[in-house]
Amino acid sequence: MAKTKPVYIGIGPVSEGDLVKVARHGQPVELADDAKKAIADARGTIDKLAAGDTPVYGVSTGFGALATTHIPTEKRAELQRRLIRSHAAGSGAEVESEVVRALMLLRLSTLATGHTGIKLATAEAYAKLLSSQVTPVVYEYGSLGCSGDLAPLAHCALALIGEGQARKVDGTLLEGKAVLEAAGIDQIELAEKEGLALINGTDGMLGTLVLAMADLDELLKEADIAAAMTTEALLGTDRPFDENMINLRPQPGQALSAKNLRAVLKGSSIIESARGPQTYRVQDAYSIRCHPQVAGAVRNTLAHAREIAGYELASAIDNPVIAEGEVESNGNFHGAPVAYVLDFLAIGIADLASICERRTDRLLDKSRSHGLPPFLTYDAGVDSGGMITQYTSAGIVSELKRLAVPSSVDSIPSSAMQEDHVSMGWSGARKLRRSIDGLRRVIAIEILNAAKALDIRTGDEHRTPGPVTAAVVAELRKKVDGPGPDRFAHPEIAETVAALEEGRLVAAAKKAGAALV
Repeated sequence: MAKTKPVYIGIGPVSEGDLVKVARHGQPVELADDAKKAIADARGTIDKLAAGDTPVYGVSTGFGALATTHIPTEKRAELQRRLIRSHAAGSGAEVESEVVRALMLLRLSTLATGHTGIKLATAEAYAKLLSSQVTPVVYEYGSLGCSGDLAPLAHCALALIGEGQARKVDGTLLEGKAVLEAAGIDQIELAEKEGLALINGTDGMLGTLVLAMADLDELLKEADIAAAMTTEALLGTDRPFDENMINLRPQPGQALSAKNLRAVLKGSSIIESARGPQTYRVQDAYSIRCHPQVAGAVRNTLAHAREIAGYELASAIDNPVIAEGEVESNGNFHGAPVAYVLDFLAIGIADLASICERRTDRLLDKSRSHGLPPFLTYDAGVDSGGMITQYTSAGIVSELKRLAVPSSVDSIPSSAMQEDHVSMGWSGARKLRRSIDGLRRVIAIEILNAAKALDIRTGDEHRTPGPVTAAVVAELRKKVDGPGPDRFAHPEIAETVAALEEGRLVAAAKKAGAALV
């Protein structure tokens, strides 16, 4: 097999696409030549300052509330090791490998800017650890999002110096020097400023944000597919999605969502048959009619988050930083910009899941489903049909509402009141991970029931679904059976979730002619 081409990390920003490749798909990394030069130049500045008599924060002093404590030359290497050890204070469950790899890539990107004072050998070793796919063990709790994600990054740095833990791709736990041996890294001896350079950044919360944005790009398309399928199954009207109607309110997000709905519903004889005088309804329920407005608002929020992430990806986050030959303390490590958008996305996700769940409930309610059997049962009374799938969806939506409570409005002072206002962005990032997972499951449950309703509708009334929804149902039917007596429900939900996660339903829709955006 050909060697995988590495992602080169230079002095400029990492792209969203490259972050996903490295974090999620294991692509290796290398430092670009411009980064190597910038790192070497900045290290020269640190070495010069370290040899001088003037106290410099993080170079010849302690940290945080101990910033006024002078550290003699012979103790500075030990200071760096002790800093990493003491800050690797995480607790709780292990953080997902892709999040750890994302935060490591972003830390490497900041190191590559030449503003941190890291040694070139240390930065190269960090890149090698990331490329080896030996992933340091990081824990759920420990970051307040200011000064950056200290504890998560410290666990990565500890593994780099042969004192931490890491897992191989197969899950094998490695400890101490075995981590370095598995990654093919020589023992690293940290010098002045390197400890701070390895741990002082917003990389965990930013990495999580970028991964979430990639997930939402697909989930929003999948939510539009689900809404179109339900509209069709409930004999709804597509008139509210008409381009002229949508353009009366020029919100960019809702225009994109409505465009997807039109593309998915195109050619549906079910929709056409619902225009007749016997079946035509003046208007559908809000959960049908207003989907583009809700999904569009999430798209607008995502666009804002992407703008903020773009600024952050182009940033050099450390404290102190090297600029124009000087070392200066700063406040750029504060996670507020990222923390806010992490919270904004969780709010949008909760609302989008809520409208999906309301449509699922409508599909299952005989009094509102316009002729479908109660709970989409095969034999009502003997069978419960999809009844409890809605319970599962409702339970998730309730949880998502709790996760929508902002983390960024909280602050707990730390470090003897030196760090007296923090962002809690890491907490926002962790709950956004759960929100993304919950939304995917709620969409899956709607699609599972909408596909069954379409099968029932076309089988009983000889209507023909549109080519796109038919293709989506056909793709789902490869792993999930159609209407019939009650079956073990969990595997069918799991298979539908997997179809969404793998992008198979969006791919089927596109292949059938829907140019989804």
